[in-house]
Amino acid sequence: MEYLDSSRLFSVSDLQTFEALSLEIFNYQVRNNEVYGRFVANLGIDIQSIKEPKNIPYLPIEFFKSQKIICGKLPTEVIFSSSGTSGMVQSQHLVPDISIYIESYRKAFQLFYGNIKDYVILALLPSYQEREGSSLIYMVDDLIGLSNQEKSGYFLYDHQSLKNTLDDLQKNKTPTILIGVTYALLDFVESHRIEFPELIVMETGGMKGKRKELLRTELHEILCAGFGVSSIHSEYGMTELLSQAYSKGNGIFYCPPWMKVAVRDTNDPLSFLGYEQTGGINITDFANIHSCCFLASQDLGKTYQDGSFEILGRFDNSDIRGCNLLVQN
Repeated sequence: MEYLDSSRLFSVSDLQTFEALSLEIFNYQVRNNEVYGRFVANLGIDIQSIKEPKNIPYLPIEFFKSQKIICGKLPTEVIFSSSGTSGMVQSQHLVPDISIYIESYRKAFQLFYGNIKDYVILALLPSYQEREGSSLIYMVDDLIGLSNQEKSGYFLYDHQSLKNTLDDLQKNKTPTILIGVTYALLDFVESHRIEFPELIVMETGGMKGKRKELLRTELHEILCAGFGVSSIHSEYGMTELLSQAYSKGNGIFYCPPWMKVAVRDTNDPLSFLGYEQTGGINITDFANIHSCCFLASQDLGKTYQDGSFEILGRFDNSDIRGCNLLVQN
């Protein structure tokens, strides 16, 4: 199998289909992705023995910092890169077919929020906007364009203009989504207060070294008071993924049907934990068909029986030792 039709990736409707496609994609990627293939081989795993999705090995996400994670010799259409403080090695995600990413985030947005044309999309994403290669900016650019609303757009550091726009939209009762990096949203509510109960405030996470980290409950309490809303939405995504999960409050995230989260034992990375047990977050993302769909992240969290999950923090050790299992030949 040299190529999987992307339409199959987004037509998953039940667990049985998801698991069957997981095994099919695993067998494709372990043969066609050189880095993933070597990683699995160095674990001493016979790929013929992988008969159930729970036995699929997950590639530590840190490999995106040092290796080209791609299937075959596909030409690269776009390269997404992670943000990071000075001196940090950035992750790079080589994307041969950008249409798969576009289909993934458009379908997910439709699933969770409905028709994009029903919303004004406002963005407060200075740290992302000021660098090249952000997959989040790529998505927000497209959503702003699709919304086709005159007031949709970026605000960077122009907080007064953002307040004026929000006030106008509130008066006109216009459905609005404000997507912001956490520290920028906090900066805004420190100097401006609004009362816009219908506003969807979506934080993308991260202080980017600009402010001290806060507990989610404390952060959301401050933002709820500042925007006059009852809950804060969140987006869970990263450079190494081409899909996003969304939370509509309380930090509980739900995945689109082509993405799933499981929790691994931090002391035994090849073993999974049950519901409501804290461990490392493993992600299956079918939109990563041309890179690797099975990733072990640096996030700590827990899953729940209804398919939702919660992020509780990150590993103290920034580079997990599993990376050492990749031996250069």
